[in-house]
Amino acid sequence: MTKKVLIARSAGFCFGVKRAIAIADETAGKGEAEDGPIQSLGPIIHNPQAVERLQEKGVRVVESVDEIACGKVIIRSHGVTRSDRGALEGKGVTIVDATCPFVTKAQEHARTLSRNGYAVVVVGDPNHPEVKSIISYIEKGVPVFTSIAEVSAAKGVRKAGIVAQTTQSFENLIAFVAAAMKRFPEVRVFNTICNATALRQQESTGLAGLADVMFVLGGYNSANTRRLAEICKAINPRTHHIETDGELSPAMVEGASVAGVTAGASTPQWIIAGFLDRLKELWKCDQIEVSFYR
Repeated sequence: MTKKVLIARSAGFCFGVKRAIAIADETAGKGEAEDGPIQSLGPIIHNPQAVERLQEKGVRVVESVDEIACGKVIIRSHGVTRSDRGALEGKGVTIVDATCPFVTKAQEHARTLSRNGYAVVVVGDPNHPEVKSIISYIEKGVPVFTSIAEVSAAKGVRKAGIVAQTTQSFENLIAFVAAAMKRFPEVRVFNTICNATALRQQESTGLAGLADVMFVLGGYNSANTRRLAEICKAINPRTHHIETDGELSPAMVEGASVAGVTAGASTPQWIIAGFLDRLKELWKCDQIEVSFYR
């Protein structure tokens, strides 16, 4: 019996992650020389295996500005807070900015809204580095809301502007917009969700409905990968979120003839390729049909 593997066409690196990795690789390729060490303020992307490869090339991850004394500092794809960037500039280090342009746009919208007198609603995980960076660009003293409960309980606010973490679901953004429309006389919305995120979620949910077993590949610390796993599991209970092919076990694919595969925006293609090789080993089947899901 022929086994089938359906892969989401959008699985893996998004534009912003590809750009960040390319910038980091180029920076590492130039070496330290007289410029000092190469560091990234926080992991460049949320994939431990990709970050480890960069570390092997000489890019050291640091968690705070205090750990940086000299050299080059790569700003991760999620961006950094305005205060951290100011502190880096004050140290006189060489800043290599790998912030995703879509994140930069969300930062700019948040700043503009706050300067024009709008309270700012930020749709996203307030503990995520991208959301922290967006919030940091909101002018001091301006109300900031990060949950629907906060929006619904807001008092004394006549106009609010909404921006979103670039990897949020469109449905979540709409829920915030609906709550804001009920609470504020004036609401201005900037849809800052990356198109690639929406496409990846649409493909993944469609794929989950066709597969006997669904696999979501990517870092456990990746918010967009975890979200993919959640929405796929809601459609196909037999959904597994794994980081690498080493976690793939025979029990996961037992009795399955069609496997669906998707991956988060920070997942390298070599992780996907390794998974496919391991899957073929487990199936021990002469005929395996691999195709992209449109």
